[in-house]
Formats: sequence, C-alpha cells, structure tokens
Amino acid sequence: MNVIIVSRFLKSPKLLCLHRDRRFFFGTGGVVCALALAVFAAGFFARGGAALAQVRQMRAQLASEQAQAAATKADAQRQVNAMAVRLGELQAQANRLNALGERLVRMGKIDDGEFNFNAAPGTGGEQQPTTPLSVSQLDAQMNGLGASFAHAGDQLQLLDSLLSNRELDRSQIPSAMPLVDTFVSAPFGSRIDPITGGHEFHKGMDLSGTIGDPIHAAADGIVVRAELDSGGYGNVVDIVHADGYATRYGHCSKLLVKAGDLVHAGDVIAKVGTTGRSTGPHLHFEVWHDGAPVNPQPFLKQIGR
Repeated sequence: MNVIIVSRFLKSPKLLCLHRDRRFFFGTGGVVCALALAVFAAGFFARGGAALAQVRQMRAQLASEQAQAAATKADAQRQVNAMAVRLGELQAQANRLNALGERLVRMGKIDDGEFNFNAAPGTGGEQQPTTPLSVSQLDAQMNGLGASFAHAGDQLQLLDSLLSNRELDRSQIPSAMPLVDTFVSAPFGSRIDPITGGHEFHKGMDLSGTIGDPIHAAADGIVVRAELDSGGYGNVVDIVHADGYATRYGHCSKLLVKAGDLVHAGDVIAKVGTTGRSTGPHLHFEVWHDGAPVNPQPFLKQIGR
C-alpha cells in the first residue's frame, strides 16, 4: 500500500509504501500519523507565531496612538488652564476698572444714568459668514483686550489723580453746605436790620433751620474760636482755611468743637440755635478772604436746591 503526503509546509510530496503485513502496517501507520501530526503542529505554530507577531504589532500601534491622544489631551488641558488664568486676570482688571470708574463717577458728581458699570453695552450688526476661532486667534484677542484694559486703567488713574487734587483743593476752601434742607432767609450785603429797622451791611447770609439741626464745616481747617460772643453772634465758631479763607458760624445752640481742633469739610461742629442777637432759629454764616467778608453764595452752589 502506497501513501502520498502532500503539504504546503513540505518542499515536495512524500511517498510511503506500506507492507501488507499487519504489524508492519500498523507500525508504518503510526510513523505516518506521527509524521503528519508533527507536520501539522509545525504549520500551526508557524501560522500562530505570525498571528502573534501581528497582534503584538497592533497592540504596540494602539499603545502609541493612546499615548499620542493622551499627550494631545494634556496639551489641550494646559492651554485651557492658561486661558482660564488669563481670563481670571482680565476679570480682575475689569473689576478694578469698574470700581475705579464708579468712584470717579461719584467724585465727578456724574449722573448715575450716564455710566452704568453693572450692565454690558449692547452690540450687533448685519449677519455675516463666520469662521471658527483658533486658539492662537483667541489668545491674540485676549492679549489685545489686556492691553486695552491696561491703557484704560492708566487713563482712569490719571483722571483719578486730577479729580483727587480737585477734591483736595475744593475741601480746603468753603464749598460744603453748612446746613442741609435749608434756604437763604437773609442774603449777604445791604439790608434793613431786623431788630432796629435801620440800614446795615450784612456780612454773611442767614440760613433757615430749626433748633438742634447739625451745622457742618464748610471746608477743612482749624478752629480758632468756639465761644459765646459778646458782640451779638451768640455761640459762635470761627474756622481758618487754606489760601486766606475763614468761615464763621453764629447763633448756635450748642458748640461741639473747641479752639485748636482740626476739622474736615462736612464735620458737625455745632447745632442750630437762636443765641445772641437773633429773632429766631437760624445759622448766620460768613465767609472771609484775606481779612474781608465776601458773599458766601458763589462758594455754596447747592444753596436753594
């Protein structure tokens, strides 16, 4: 009996002759089976090795792609974190500019309706095709916004300095109202004396009030007199200010300062009364400049409001 073995793992077909003897047959058959099994195993492991190599290659490629994706994600997160920090800086700049702007509005006595720092200004325009904004473009715009904030901050700081100097100058000359919710009951200048009926020169102006109303210093200065005057002013306070100015507050019911005290514009220095030569509760207010009485009206623009 002849057996031909053909396999793609063998270079050429193999011919085996089997003897008719049973033992020889089985012995030869066993050899053939063992040989066939060996050939099959060799082919299987050869193909399995190639498959394993391909699997290893695919796994290595997948690991490389995963590493690249992780690096890309980490880089994107770093960019997001950097932009978040930059946005925080810009928000802090915006908050500082808003606070400074609100203070300048108050200092400049600008109507609140002109500048509203809590509302975003309206914007708009015609519909146009748009393109996605790249990271570099967004970063450039944020840098430009930061530069604009810095420039605006410099300008507002300069304006703040100018207004502060103006407020300082204003606080050193009579400009603050000594009484609130008042009106002029007797103006500065020539008038008929309310007690004798004769003609006199009124050195100040009388401001209407009720007993106990607070009297405020009209400017920063030093109290040089706070006492009962024998010449008709009653309880009186005299304050000297910068640039040769002085103010006088007469007919007070109560004095709250003493000679030598430093006062600031708006400080309460006395209470309205009717002491001295007076027909009723009011404040007699005088402004002096370089030793001569002047009309208080131009200094106190809020009178009558």
